[in-house]
Amino acid sequence: MVTTPELIHGYLQKGLECTHLEVEGDGQHFSAVIVSPAFAGKSRIQRHQIVYAALGDRMREEIHALSMKTLTPDEYQG
Repeated sequence: MVTTPELIHGYLQKGLECTHLEVEGDGQHFSAVIVSPAFAGKSRIQRHQIVYAALGDRMREEIHALSMKTLTPDEYQG
């Protein structure tokens, strides 16, 4: 199965509370803007770890590259 931005969007919505989510990509390389209250008080590395946990094994098996911008709702508004 070919991984699509829509699939990644669905995986993230299931595994992480998002107030805003955009995913783009070409089947190999993807980029995402992820806004979640779960990121409050977390470092950039911790935020990425939260995203990787939400994606689980898909990061190793299906998604070859994911560039992400992780923001809290306050950061996104501001």
